[in-house]
Amino acid sequence: MTLHFTKMQGLGNDFMVIDATRQAPDLDPARIRRWADRHFGIGFDQLLIVEPPTTPNALFTYRIFNADGSEVGQCGNGARCFARYVVDKGLTTEREIPVDTKSGLITLYITEDGAITVNMGTPITTPAQIPFVADEAATAYSLDLSQPIAGQTSITIDAISMGNPHAIIDVADIEQAPVAQLGPIIERHIRFPERVNVGFMQVINRQSIRLRVFERGAGETLACGTGACAAVVSGIRRGMLDSPCQVELPGGQLRISWNGMPDAPVFMAGPAVLVFDGAIPE
Repeated sequence: MTLHFTKMQGLGNDFMVIDATRQAPDLDPARIRRWADRHFGIGFDQLLIVEPPTTPNALFTYRIFNADGSEVGQCGNGARCFARYVVDKGLTTEREIPVDTKSGLITLYITEDGAITVNMGTPITTPAQIPFVADEAATAYSLDLSQPIAGQTSITIDAISMGNPHAIIDVADIEQAPVAQLGPIIERHIRFPERVNVGFMQVINRQSIRLRVFERGAGETLACGTGACAAVVSGIRRGMLDSPCQVELPGGQLRISWNGMPDAPVFMAGPAVLVFDGAIPE
């Protein structure tokens, strides 16, 4: 059997996209890891699956798998690519596209000029729902480190979920941030039972930040949409940022908007690009 796929990217965060409304892929984790291998496979940060909807209000179901084969609840850059894919491949003519995800319903918008905006849903800050082990909700938590990093034995974070968990760390200089050293330690910290994405945020001004993200199951990526949303929410909650906010990632820029109310959705706007179509024997 031949499996058809599309390679896409959003700010360099790259994806293999499979239409499972017309074919039935075997999503065994070992097979996903082979596909993700950049030397022996196709190579990607995440695998995106288009499936039929599971609720009456959705047009599709959107599933996401990391390069290590683990399934996750949300991916912002992937959501924009998902929207571009279903429109460009003729799966829908709608410009407002509600989709089911593991973390709930989200809505994707295609504007008249072809730009893509995603309603990412409301941020989650209650520790048990992130999930994160803490006695009560706060905007700053101290984490003990399993080994000293740059002379530090603990670090201060904010913890937020945008459908997947994020730890946000303020840094003075994004270029000097110990992403490779600190990212893996926090990703698997005992206080994050489902692991965590780790964002390193440098505030430039009240409407601009720089961000690097170490993603669980993938390592540092060129861009992370949910990470950008979580960082901006964290900055607004702590009085450091205003909406809308421009987020500069290694792969490019995203625009994040949130009015600061706990029950208000976060909106993300940015590019999504089709790289190539392909087929492989399954």
